[in-house]
Amino acid sequence: MSRLITFCLTFTLCVLTVGRNALADETRSQRPPNIVLLLVDDLGWTALTCYGSDLHETPHLDRLAKQGMRFTDAYAACTVCSPTRAAVLTGKYPARLHLTDWIAGHVRPRAKLRIPDWTKQLEHQEVTLAEALKPRGYVSASIGKWHLGNESHWPTSQGFDENVGGTHKGQPPSYFDPYGKGGGIPTLPPRQKGEFLTDRLTDEALGFIEKNKDRPFFLYLPYFTVHTPLMAKQELIDKYKAKIEPNDKHRHPALAGMVDSLDQSVGRILAKLDELKLADNTVVIFTSDNGGLVLRNTTSNAPLRAGKGSAYEGGVRVPLIVRWPGVVEPGSTCSVPVISTDFYPTIPQMTGVSPQAEHLAGHRPDGESLVPLLKQSGQLHRNAIYWHYPHYHPGGATPYGAVRDGSWKLIEFFEDDHVELYNLADDLGESNDLASKMPERAEALRRQLHEWRKEVGAQMPTPNSNYRGGDSP
Repeated sequence: MSRLITFCLTFTLCVLTVGRNALADETRSQRPPNIVLLLVDDLGWTALTCYGSDLHETPHLDRLAKQGMRFTDAYAACTVCSPTRAAVLTGKYPARLHLTDWIAGHVRPRAKLRIPDWTKQLEHQEVTLAEALKPRGYVSASIGKWHLGNESHWPTSQGFDENVGGTHKGQPPSYFDPYGKGGGIPTLPPRQKGEFLTDRLTDEALGFIEKNKDRPFFLYLPYFTVHTPLMAKQELIDKYKAKIEPNDKHRHPALAGMVDSLDQSVGRILAKLDELKLADNTVVIFTSDNGGLVLRNTTSNAPLRAGKGSAYEGGVRVPLIVRWPGVVEPGSTCSVPVISTDFYPTIPQMTGVSPQAEHLAGHRPDGESLVPLLKQSGQLHRNAIYWHYPHYHPGGATPYGAVRDGSWKLIEFFEDDHVELYNLADDLGESNDLASKMPERAEALRRQLHEWRKEVGAQMPTPNSNYRGGDSP
């Protein structure tokens, strides 16, 4: 009798357990997808193996690309970080936000042009992705670099439930715990001396995923890497020192080590999603905030011209990978030009947030949803994307605006109003300026750029009375 009772109890517990698990699986399948948005700092277009790196090893990111869609013509909204981050979170062009440079920007009092009085924080009235997703029951975290204003403008003031590592600073004093003098990062207390920052942020992200596995979550993970100071684990530096060949395009062992650690971290996040059986209901987006830094031979963006802080493709073209299980065809590619502002309309559509929702009333994003491209069911409605950078930067930029329409790209330089015209289909490296050979096309694109600037209320630089000629800083 006792054996029968024991068997019955055991059988009942098994049935209840199976029932609970089935109910949990059914609940997960019915809830909107989780969103993991990985934003890397200063990662150039060719920094991953699947984008052509001849040195860096990125097996986990390459696998992500094979499982999703790889965009060949994806762009950052700006050639520097803060404006792009604001564009990602709000869907608005930096020109419309008047947040057009990295915070707090460069000051060049003797330059030919005086920069406008621009906005140095993401204003509270702007609706972020975290705020847009909240009515759908999403819990959200920003884990990593913020760089969008002082403490009163940190992530938790912009709709995020958690902020780990985000401050007004754009780079860490050190990538090794305790991350600089006095604790280094006030929102990331030291934990283990010598611990690598990328690993620590990934640990925090894994904890957030584990804690919120039974509800929809939005994980915004803006890594500090690969921004300077270039620091990597010694074993990885040694690994890439031994691997570099004389003709390699990428030749910086510390940068290669940082990319390696990044790739390992992405692999850990993907493994956690698999472990918790969340992968099939989680959208993973991977991209960068601007092109790779080429100053001091940090990296190469070849075949693109120049890099971070410039008007050319090397400053704004970035990798973009989107994995959306059951929707995106694995191993697909897309050559349609897309830009950072597109994430804002895309992610709410993925999650079922209505664009007519009350919290979105009056919030007009400049981006366009990428869902038709991801589903391979249609095209975008717009013809062009735009940039506006009324600032100076050591990466080579003087104040400029730019437009890409189809394969044509026009850059207008504000110091002397001259334009450059390139056909990117034939001249990816922007080496053949066609403005003088095709003046009618150049003028049409210039008018188009001017009309866009007027529509978004772009701030323009003005003549500087302190300028005395020459190339004064």
